[in-house]
Amino acid sequence: MLPLKEKDRPIVKKLLEAGCCARCVLRFCCLGVQSDTARELCAFVSDSENNESQDAAVLEQHKEDPPSKKMKMDAAKTDIQSEGDSAVVATVMEEGDAEPADSDVCVVCLGVLQQFCDEAYAIKVCLVTINPIALGKSMCLDMDDVIQVKEAFKWTMQGLVSKELGGIPVVTKFIVSQQNVFTRMAVVKALEKVSDEKFLKKFPCPPTRPASKCIAQDVQCLHVSVFVAGRYNKFSRTLPQTPWVIDGERMMESSVEELIAAPLLSSFRAEGFNFSSSGREDVDVRTLGNGRPFALELLNPHRARFNKAEVRQLQETINQSSDKIRVRDLQIVSRDAMGHMKEGEEDKTKSYTALIWTQKAINKDDITFLEETKELKLAQKTPLRVLHRRPLAVRERVIHTMSTCFLDAHHFHLKLRTQAGTYIKEFVHGDFGRTKPNLCDLLKTETDILELDVESVDVDWPPSIPE
Repeated sequence: MLPLKEKDRPIVKKLLEAGCCARCVLRFCCLGVQSDTARELCAFVSDSENNESQDAAVLEQHKEDPPSKKMKMDAAKTDIQSEGDSAVVATVMEEGDAEPADSDVCVVCLGVLQQFCDEAYAIKVCLVTINPIALGKSMCLDMDDVIQVKEAFKWTMQGLVSKELGGIPVVTKFIVSQQNVFTRMAVVKALEKVSDEKFLKKFPCPPTRPASKCIAQDVQCLHVSVFVAGRYNKFSRTLPQTPWVIDGERMMESSVEELIAAPLLSSFRAEGFNFSSSGREDVDVRTLGNGRPFALELLNPHRARFNKAEVRQLQETINQSSDKIRVRDLQIVSRDAMGHMKEGEEDKTKSYTALIWTQKAINKDDITFLEETKELKLAQKTPLRVLHRRPLAVRERVIHTMSTCFLDAHHFHLKLRTQAGTYIKEFVHGDFGRTKPNLCDLLKTETDILELDVESVDVDWPPSIPE
């Protein structure tokens, strides 16, 4: 018995009418797939139809009987008995409704969950898999037809159910970017720019049922990604965090990302990697203290298991490969643990030390008032130096505390503890007035930053590993 409730009945009925297969109906209802799903869904809707028919029997008995819904459902039951869970339940129609399409392809999964989840397909995979152990790995289906159909049928089930039933728990929309880059972030960014109303004006909902199912053109056995995390220090002022390429020309010979990834790729025998970190520093900024949290996703590794001693040896290998960086707390983590690095990122704090130059000669007393300034709120427009890759916006940031160390008439050290995401360089020189207030305003003279160090990134992840 499916764990569906009475409130789910109209949702199930509407999805079946739209041409959804049984597995997709349950996905929209936030339920896992079970055996004999299509047959049970049919019975679930039929119970409601039978009850309605009994209640109206007396009123309708002298009228000419319209085409029977129950007959339609009985026909659907016959189809389900022959096709099982892969069946698309016949549309429940009223008199005068248009005839359903001859195709039995699900309008949501386009046949993927109809033919790639059953025992027959599992046997097919086994037959083409040379190494049976590979069945324990995740299988990626390279299906160009899936992409083509998704491009042809961009739509949302939200309009279908929300309009008539007041909402649905889980919604999936397909939008294709101009570059045909099908990544989760590309879809999320595209959805942010399109309202449901505009989306429904362009694409039919429910869509026309596709004439053919998706075809699995190839079967590949890949190992799930392995995630390695740690903290890094950067001691060089000529080392970018990631490869620095301008107009196809590389500007620096290496990067933090590559220095860390090279030994890991070799040891895990991975085919590639994705690097992420808790923020980033400019090429001329050092990262000191306990370092900056980072994580690497190693793609399709051919070796995935390392004990603690081997991981520690990997850390030493990275540290011995260059004097420009150092890694600590290296460890293998889960995919879910990766989220801790980004959680509440803008609510975290970071500490910096900056070497400041002033145009006007100063003495120690001229800068001591900065130490009394607490919770200074800034309004920062997107800096000119990053405007080519970040959207124009005004971001509110907070400098929690500042302290100073006088050096000479034109130089002093400024220590800051700020909200993560604060542009320190722009706070110092003002960025042509794009950051307000700025240090120029506070000291009433032109100021600039000569050196900047990140002293700490206050993110409690990954867990510290005792030396």
